[in-house]
Amino acid sequence: MISKRAPASPESMAKHAADTALGGQFDDLLQQARDAEHALHEAQAAGAPGTELHTLGTQLDAALTAVMRAAFAAERAEIGPRGYEDRIYRRKAMATSPVRAWSMEAQRLLTLRESHRLTGIARLPRTPAV
Repeated sequence: MISKRAPASPESMAKHAADTALGGQFDDLLQQARDAEHALHEAQAAGAPGTELHTLGTQLDAALTAVMRAAFAAERAEIGPRGYEDRIYRRKAMATSPVRAWSMEAQRLLTLRESHRLTGIARLPRTPAV
């Protein structure tokens, strides 16, 4: 006799609900990151001082981090609640088109954030120790 699969645990359902909620904020967070990037580019074009560029650069870094986390959460939410417990189910789901799209977007945002961290945040001059 073939038994039915056990339903997802309450912990998995809670994680899935949290990831679904965070993934639902992706579009708003992406717009915030675009706005932060636009503000940084405008300040660079206007010749803003280093402290302002540093502040805008760190704001863009925070916005990119938030949107990247939302993309990874949307990827996990697309897999479903069983993906938190069953590695085979998760691997099979990773091969579907919607999950692959979220994976590629999350990896693109991760690369963009790391590139920005390496080259996009203006360094502040060191102050001498007293």
